[in-house]
Amino acid sequence: MSSLPQVVIIVLNWNGLDDTLECLKSLSRLDYPVYKVIVVDNGSADGPGPVIRERFPVVTVIENGQNLGYAGGNNVGLRYALSQGANYALLLNNDTVVAPDFLRVLVDVAEADPTVGIAGPTIYYYDQPEVIWSAGGSIDWRQGDTWMVGINKRNKGQLGVEPRERDFVTGCAMLVRRVALERVGLLDERFFAYYEETEWCTRARRAGFKVVHVPQAKIWHKIRPQTQDVAPYVVYYTGRNRLLFLRESGLPLWRVISAIFLFHLRVALSWTVFSRHRNKRSLRKVLLRSAYDFLRGNFGPAPNSVFMREEQ
Repeated sequence: MSSLPQVVIIVLNWNGLDDTLECLKSLSRLDYPVYKVIVVDNGSADGPGPVIRERFPVVTVIENGQNLGYAGGNNVGLRYALSQGANYALLLNNDTVVAPDFLRVLVDVAEADPTVGIAGPTIYYYDQPEVIWSAGGSIDWRQGDTWMVGINKRNKGQLGVEPRERDFVTGCAMLVRRVALERVGLLDERFFAYYEETEWCTRARRAGFKVVHVPQAKIWHKIRPQTQDVAPYVVYYTGRNRLLFLRESGLPLWRVISAIFLFHLRVALSWTVFSRHRNKRSLRKVLLRSAYDFLRGNFGPAPNSVFMREEQ
């Protein structure tokens, strides 16, 4: 048992105690014997530390005192994992539940190939346990688009059983090798939330590491895309950070600027013209603000105005 690599699992919590407790319960059933769980709390209003410590005494709780975003909060956990001598760090969303063997399967794949820097599981919808949300992700560099492989498809064996390289795996669940973390560095905190894991995976691949999807490792995510599509903070962060990702990935400036016209302005016009997008019209200013803030170099947390939808 002592020869197995040590894994530190980082669960980031922000005002989601019930989800976090269910996630921790599923982690307590893992069949992999050498792991440690830490919960990094991003300044939650409900002060979850005492409850977590009471119900899961073996879990370490780190309280940031403020919302550092996905990137900043997880970086706190990554620094802790490095200080503990972990061989791997696993970033895991708090609104997930995991299969008992998912960590063992991920570690086995990484241990079999030292060039694997980041590995991710198949992620299914919590409310539709057989429907895929993500089997890794792909990037269209010509258009600057990203998408989840396999999204909204039932798994009928089309993913196979062997690991496959992907352009990225989602930050919902990603196992990161220590040497890759040391060579590639931490998450870029300018992103705050969204696209930071895509940029991280791109950095890892350019440093010579593989990013792989592991079909046999399974978790379930409490995500509802139809709700996220009309969330101002999602529209803002994905809009701004998509442009930041493209720029940091080395695309010429004219390609990044063209992405604003091909995506931001086109989408805003679509939301204006077509009646089927009536529920998104109040988000036009948010989308355009995301491009404006990118051009001005305004990164990190979104301005407060983003969270106030203006009815048109």
